[in-house]
Amino acid sequence: MLCCSLLHDGDQLLDGGKGLEAYVEQGATMGIPLLYPWANRIDGFDYRAAGKEAVIPRDRARIPTDENGLPIHGLVPGLMRWTPAQESASDALTATLDWSSPELLEPFPFAHSVAIEITATDGTLAIATTVRATGGDAVPVSFGYHPYLRLGPRSREQWRVELPPMERLETDERLIPTGERRPLGDDERAFELADSSWDDGFAGLTAGARFTVSAPGRRIAVEFVEGYRYAQIFAPPGRDFICFEPMTAPTNALRSGDGLAVVEPGGEYRAEFRVSAWRD
Repeated sequence: MLCCSLLHDGDQLLDGGKGLEAYVEQGATMGIPLLYPWANRIDGFDYRAAGKEAVIPRDRARIPTDENGLPIHGLVPGLMRWTPAQESASDALTATLDWSSPELLEPFPFAHSVAIEITATDGTLAIATTVRATGGDAVPVSFGYHPYLRLGPRSREQWRVELPPMERLETDERLIPTGERRPLGDDERAFELADSSWDDGFAGLTAGARFTVSAPGRRIAVEFVEGYRYAQIFAPPGRDFICFEPMTAPTNALRSGDGLAVVEPGGEYRAEFRVSAWRD
């Protein structure tokens, strides 16, 4: 369930990273990947959430780690087995994941199911994700997506970024939130990307929050339709992509509890975002 290519009017709008095989086997993100069951990093290999204690295995074949050795972006994607729906509309794809095997429950011990519905219409890709607490467990919700957006062949020196009202999450040197926030000023919400460097978390987003990146003749927007109150912006220098990452919880929420939603047994949590592209 990885969107590995997004073509619009002849332009490839996604960065291919290290390729599909590295994504499946190592969790090297590319395209528009789901980060599950947590997005970004966790400050350690154990946590307590929704009344349960969990220990994350220190196994790189199952759990990717960041440059500081912290678990990042959930499980290696090849471990998650999706079942496509037997019938879908011509412009849609739906698949479900049953989170019940011992391999999945060890790092995230909450029985549940996940459904993804992807719809492609004229100029817009919509991705809706629903977590259902199908068993007796309450389920913490901490997933996100990581769209690697690019403006076709245009260099980032030409890119202009526009951000919605939100709050910046202050972090320590390992990019773990400290709990402090500050509003993003109006003068910080529109800028030329150029050679700036971003790996920053944000909170306080509302339904309909919109992020855009544009260059002469091309514009891409990411809209947080529902369920995403947090975001991460990632744009390392020297790379021609920018990521506006929709997140259901801030980085490290499984350990800190900050902003962590919990689905009670029998309930569900739905989140949707859209990527739209057009010619200016």
